[in-house]
Amino acid sequence: MWVYLVRHILRNRLGNLIGIALITAFMVYKAFDVQLSYEFVKMLPASDSTSIKYENFKNQFGEDGSVLFIGIQDKKIYELDEFNDWYDLTYKIKKIDGVEEVVSIAKLYHLIKNSNTKKFDLKTVIDKKPVTQEELDSLIKIILSLPFYDGLLYNKSTDVTLMAITLDKEKLNTKNRVKIIYEIKNTLSEFGKKHNIKVHYSGLPYIRTITSKKVEQEIILFIILALFIASVILYIFFRSFKAVLFTMLIVVISVVWVFGTISLMGYKITMLTGILPPLLIVIVVENCIFLLNKYHSEYRSHGNKVKSLSRVVQRIGNANFLTNTTTAAGFAAFIVTGNKILVEFGLVASINILVAYFLSLFLIPIFFSYLPPPKKRHIKHLDKSLVGKIVDIVVLRVLNNRNIIYIITVICIGFAVFGITKLKTTGNIVDDIPHKDPLYKDLMFLEKHFKGVMPLEISIDTKKKKGVMKLSTIRKIDELQQVLSSYPELSKPLSIAEVIKFSKQAFYNGKESMYSLPNNQEKNFIISYLPKMEGNKKTILNSFVDTNLRITRISTQMANIGTKDIQRIKDDLRPKIDSIFPPEKFDVIITGTSVVFLKGTNYLVDNLMTSLLLALVIISILMALLFTSARMIIISLVPNLIPQLMTAALMGYFNIPIKPSTILIFSIALGISVDNAIHFLSRYRQQLKINDWRIKESVILALRETGFSMIYSSVVLFFGFIIFTLSSFGGTEALGYLIAFTLLIALLSNLFVLPSLILSLDKWITTKTFKEPLLEIFDEEEDIDLNELVIEQIDTRGSA
Repeated sequence: MWVYLVRHILRNRLGNLIGIALITAFMVYKAFDVQLSYEFVKMLPASDSTSIKYENFKNQFGEDGSVLFIGIQDKKIYELDEFNDWYDLTYKIKKIDGVEEVVSIAKLYHLIKNSNTKKFDLKTVIDKKPVTQEELDSLIKIILSLPFYDGLLYNKSTDVTLMAITLDKEKLNTKNRVKIIYEIKNTLSEFGKKHNIKVHYSGLPYIRTITSKKVEQEIILFIILALFIASVILYIFFRSFKAVLFTMLIVVISVVWVFGTISLMGYKITMLTGILPPLLIVIVVENCIFLLNKYHSEYRSHGNKVKSLSRVVQRIGNANFLTNTTTAAGFAAFIVTGNKILVEFGLVASINILVAYFLSLFLIPIFFSYLPPPKKRHIKHLDKSLVGKIVDIVVLRVLNNRNIIYIITVICIGFAVFGITKLKTTGNIVDDIPHKDPLYKDLMFLEKHFKGVMPLEISIDTKKKKGVMKLSTIRKIDELQQVLSSYPELSKPLSIAEVIKFSKQAFYNGKESMYSLPNNQEKNFIISYLPKMEGNKKTILNSFVDTNLRITRISTQMANIGTKDIQRIKDDLRPKIDSIFPPEKFDVIITGTSVVFLKGTNYLVDNLMTSLLLALVIISILMALLFTSARMIIISLVPNLIPQLMTAALMGYFNIPIKPSTILIFSIALGISVDNAIHFLSRYRQQLKINDWRIKESVILALRETGFSMIYSSVVLFFGFIIFTLSSFGGTEALGYLIAFTLLIALLSNLFVLPSLILSLDKWITTKTFKEPLLEIFDEEEDIDLNELVIEQIDTRGSA
């Protein structure tokens, strides 16, 4: 197979280049169609019961996360000039395309009893700008006499007022939302600058838009940084501009193919797929390092360029194939989670990792077949270099100090086990936003004054037509509202009960003391004044009840609390709800974005654990194809499970919780870190055949040969992942330093522990099955006949 591949690559190098160039051009064309995702991340599969209930709720009452909240704190808001500017601002924002409704103290509604029609008229409190301060004061007095809005639009005690902007749900999930949000923000900024007021923005539409914009900016930043870091490291290692240039060319092609793949598969760029381009950069560079090291090593041995390039494909191509397959398996394991964003991430990553492997395998030999053979300074890194000295130290310690290596390893495992006991599982809806970010500060501002902006909904099915409008039901709803108000994490609840109280106040001509539930006699009069539910006609009732007056809702907002607190509140509420609404008579569902996030987080953590185990099984099977020996597979996995334990311990010691954005680290790191073990064991078996199965000599020679590439590639991977620590998202930042830490420990483990175990357990693990693999991926002793390999303008000595 590999002999044929050598011939195909080098004999048809021009055709291969043209073919790759044409496909790349097509991928560039498709890459221009790729779009950012602005949708709320769906962590649950559509078939999940919590997801189904939430979708039913949205179909009944509409999207619960389509409101943008604007908060300001200023006593002067009740002074004529500033208030009139706030009034103008409210109506100016209302005219922005994509805005459905705006409610503020300058544009809020109250009910007016119409004695002629025997109905309530819904009218704005302020129908035109006040002219004098006295006129404004009288209007403010009316506004502050409406308890319905207290705690919703204003906080009397802190002089904070809100503007609630309802956005078009159809435009929220498209790129138009960016234009809408920034037009609103720019309009509000003018007001803030004029009156020297800090304007605070929050609400799910704003949070999603800003985070999506940050993803877009970070993709560019990380690609540039990854290219720069990889280029610098490659030059330091190889002292060759050509090695850097052609490796970077392969990197750019691979990145283009990533974007093209996302577009071809009909996906959009999410926070996860956004990290794939810089991730592919370091993986491609790792591949190229192994190929270039082998090329230089072979050329130094015999000085024949064509023979060196052919052996690069034959002897490194197969090991690289397995290492890239195991890395792809680490990502592909996410497909079993059933989560849309992780499935897309896993598919795109695994496909492009394998594509990147073939690109580097084809293009490195082709590019360097056109170039002159390497000079002495280009292969100097194989001799008296810092890395060479490190490899010498490693060899010395493995030969003479294995007991010390084992003692240190046992101590580290003990340290890790204790740290793992400190691990916690939690997550917040905006958990990935750093506390110093303005986005987070604004969220905390609104939490402080209004207790939160994260929707929590309670749907109540009375199981009877017009059951909602029974006074007994309304009283039960009010009783449940009192329960909800007792939780400091929840904002003021809003329901049909508040509408009825509002209606009673209007019935008694706006008297504030009458804001309460009616008695049996008042109820019929007051309800008769309410508008009838007529089709799609918008009324004050539409937002709270269905057309049959059978189902209603209680809406509240939740603070940005963790999943454990959400679960505590949910568990605590259920018996209280059942005591108020007997389950045999009412069907009460707790739902909303907060509850869906809770269930989604738990679901993902469970499924990501499954995917990690699946990745481990797949990687073991892949290694079995090459090594067959179960003992050797176990020994090779031990040094790569130690880093996983150490990383989990690090999370425990530094209070980094297990959550979706951190648990996916383990599958990724396992798939990448096992690469070093595969390269070492592949070369070890080659050396066994060459050295007549002398184990000690074979281990040392394999370690000396692969040690360079292991260190080189690990350095590139370490710095490649460490750039993610610059991310403004906590999850991406954690992915950066945790995977970097895992790979550093994996390097040390594979350099010291793996060779030591093979030497200590030589007779037990180097069995016949290891010598005779189930699948002979290549014949280490087979060389292509150079007389049969004809490459134009190149002879077998490599002179161009």
